[in-house]
Amino acid sequence: MKMVLKPNPRENLAERIYRQLKQDIFDFRLLPGDRFSENEVAERMGASRTPVREALFRLEREGYVEVLARSGWQVKPFDFKYFEELYDVRTVLECAAVRRLCEQEGPSPQLEALTRLWTTPPDQRPTQVGPVSALDERFHEVLVEAAGNQEMARIHHDLTERLRIIRRLDFTKPPRIDATYQEHAAILEAIAHRRVEQAQMMLKAHIEASRNEVRKITLHMLHEARAQGDAREFGTDR
Repeated sequence: MKMVLKPNPRENLAERIYRQLKQDIFDFRLLPGDRFSENEVAERMGASRTPVREALFRLEREGYVEVLARSGWQVKPFDFKYFEELYDVRTVLECAAVRRLCEQEGPSPQLEALTRLWTTPPDQRPTQVGPVSALDERFHEVLVEAAGNQEMARIHHDLTERLRIIRRLDFTKPPRIDATYQEHAAILEAIAHRRVEQAQMMLKAHIEASRNEVRKITLHMLHEARAQGDAREFGTDR
């Protein structure tokens, strides 16, 4: 199916193709190991090969795709050791941020807004993977941003993007959505009461639960996630 990219005067064509392909990876329309050619992407995007190639080389530099000798491109297969290392760094950064937050004086408007969001009544919460995953990302990013170290926040944002496809699989099961609300609310309460060790312990347990999903990932799970995405897009159940 041919895709028409919406024009945006602030972005050139290569930028729009780059963003669309990246979103295709995050939304499981392109799975790890999927192969494709520049011509296929160009036809689908309604563009020439030049901006497609530029977008692909940018994605390659960021570690999302890789070029295959004489056979086009493929979405980079999962490297579980790599993701384990990212989770290690993420845990260190977020625990450091929690300590800084607990040492701050006075209320934090950012944390107060997070608390209102994550104590929303169950019947008013989103249930779709995309919205919940995005809210979860922002929860963790705001924790680090509110700590006040811009370089820490920049590094954490980069980690968040690299872990996105893994973390979205964590929300394909409804119980994990409910658990995330409960865990986030408990972490925020501990921070509000300046309970550093308790907040860090709960945060580590929360991240470890997501990390465990990484260890369970199979190709079947990825295809199932893509099928669920297709069903939502076309308004059907599978």
